Order: sequence, then structure tokens, then C-alpha cells
Amino acid sequence: MPKMKTNKAAARRFKITATGKVLARQGGKRHINEWKSAKVKRGLRGYKEVSDDHKASVLAMFPYKKYLR
Repeated sequence: MPKMKTNKAAARRFKITATGKVLARQGGKRHINEWKSAKVKRGLRGYKEVSDDHKASVLAMFPYKKYLR
């Protein structure tokens, strides 16, 4: 059997922690930032856990999630 391939687009967008959480960058910082307050923009930094609705579909793109960190 050939190796299964990880979806590389997903690998760039999501992180899987050692405890199994799926993290993704928060949206809302690409454009129209001129009218957003600094407090809002600071709050959008970093990563946020993916909702349970999307978690299963994201994990399906990582056949070897054991090794992703």
C-alpha cells in the first residue's frame, strides 16, 4: 500500500496539539482594519480552537496526526 498523503493546504492552516486539539488562526484581520479598534485587532491575534462541527472534517485531512505538532 502506498503512503497516505496529508492535505498540505490544511497542514499550513491548522495545528494539532499533543492533546488532540485542532487550532486555526482567527479570521477577521485581512482587510477593513482601518475602522477596527486596536483592542479588537489585538483580540484577533493568535490561534483559536476549531469548533466541534468542523473538527472531524479537518482531522480527516491528516492521516498521520500522531506526528503533527
